[in-house]
Amino acid sequence: MLPDQGIVDDSGFMADEVGVGEGGVVFRVANAADGPRLIEMINAAFQIEAFVGGTRTDAERLARSMETGEILLAEDGAGRMLGSVYMERKGRRGFLGMLAVDPAEQRRGVARMLLEEAERRLRAEGLEAADIMVLNLRPELLPVYERMGYEVQGRKEVKLGRPLKDGLECWGLVMSKKLDAAS
Repeated sequence: MLPDQGIVDDSGFMADEVGVGEGGVVFRVANAADGPRLIEMINAAFQIEAFVGGTRTDAERLARSMETGEILLAEDGAGRMLGSVYMERKGRRGFLGMLAVDPAEQRRGVARMLLEEAERRLRAEGLEAADIMVLNLRPELLPVYERMGYEVQGRKEVKLGRPLKDGLECWGLVMSKKLDAAS
């Protein structure tokens, strides 16, 4: 990792921090100029969620996300967007969501690298734990997050903001991971 190069912004995260991970993957916080590419990549990554109609995000939803938290990007050395994850501070805990990896880059460790970098940033801010939510309609994700050290804490009702296909019920499973120095 490169040393911290930024200052803490209003959200409590390092505003201009850049990090370099495995294989030269560069991590940085998204800005408004990234919006069109980010929307395209997120929607492509979430096409698997055929149980809901519409797209995963749009300019309005993305702007709201960037106001309440930050979107951490992973890019290759040429600046091509590989993936992203939403980060929000909630008291002494961080919330990570909308983890998306370009379909052409899936199964290459990008999601793991994004989560590890997001956790590192949360830990550097002194947060105690990271929380994620996995929809019950995506059970294949539970073992992935469990291997990363997340444990199911309980069930939570969710509002998707998109129409759910008839006959389906959807709720979230809250998973958490302690962010101590050893995690």
